[in-house]
Amino acid sequence: MEEMTNIIKDLSIEEREEIFVDIARTLEDTAREALVEGNRQFAALSTNMAEAIRVNADELARDDPENAERVLQEATAMILQFEAVHPYRMVSMAVH
Repeated sequence: MEEMTNIIKDLSIEEREEIFVDIARTLEDTAREALVEGNRQFAALSTNMAEAIRVNADELARDDPENAERVLQEATAMILQFEAVHPYRMVSMAVH
């Protein structure tokens, strides 16, 4: 974790903020897939986390890098948890 914190410290505020926006977008995509597959609880958790990250991306990018890394680790853990249960991504979310 310490080396990741050092990497985050080396990034500019704009780069950190971009990382948070990207991870929020990935969480939203994962939430959408979970909702289509019927996992409403995971979809709600993922959506809420994505919204919280997106709303606070500026503060997360400017504040303590250790806390920013912790948020990134939690978001990444949620995404990896979904991918572990659903290793094959959906090609289409069309409902017929």
